[in-house]
Amino acid sequence: MALGYVRPARPEDAGEIARIQLATWRVAYRRILPRHVLDNLDEAWLARRWSAAVQEPPSGAHRVLVAVEQAEQSYLVGFVASGPADAEALAPEEPAESLGEGVAAVTDLLVEPRWGRRGHGSRLLAAAVDGWRTDGLHRAVAWAFEGDEATRKFLTSTGWEPDGAARALDVDDMLVPQLRLHVAVPTEPAAD
Repeated sequence: MALGYVRPARPEDAGEIARIQLATWRVAYRRILPRHVLDNLDEAWLARRWSAAVQEPPSGAHRVLVAVEQAEQSYLVGFVASGPADAEALAPEEPAESLGEGVAAVTDLLVEPRWGRRGHGSRLLAAAVDGWRTDGLHRAVAWAFEGDEATRKFLTSTGWEPDGAARALDVDDMLVPQLRLHVAVPTEPAAD
C-alpha cells in the first residue's frame, strides 16, 4: 500500500522540483504552449530558481511544499509554491489595492501526471491552506490556463471559483489566455 505526505521543500529537492515541473508541463501543457518552448526549457536554470525559492524566500509566509509518495522507497511527486499576493497576482491594469490585504497567491501547484489521482494535490493544497491560516491570510488566488481543464476542475472541486479576472501570457508571440480563481481560506481546519 502506498502512502503519501507533504513536507517543506529542502535545498536538495530543487533539482527534483525542476524535473517534476518540466515533466508535468510537457504533458499537461503540450496543447496549450508551443512545443519548441516546452522543449527548450532549461532544467538546470529552473533548479537554480527553485533552490533560491526554498533557501531564500522573500518572507516566512512564502513556502514551497513537496508531496512525497512512499512505497518501497520515497519519491517526490509534486509541489506547491505560494506566498502573500503581489503584483504577479494582479490582472493587467488592475490596481494594486484591488486584492486587498491577507491574500495568498499560488504560483505553482503541480503533481507529476504519472502520480495523479492519488490524493497528492489535495494534500498539497490542504498543507498550503494550513500555512495561510497560520499567516493570517483569509483568501487565496491562483491563475490557471483556460485550456488547463485538469487544474481548473481540481480547484473548482475544492471550492475555488473564477473571480472574473483574466489575462493572456505572451509565450513566444502567442497569447495564452488565463483566468484567475479564488477561494476563502477556512478559519478552522477541515474535520477528517
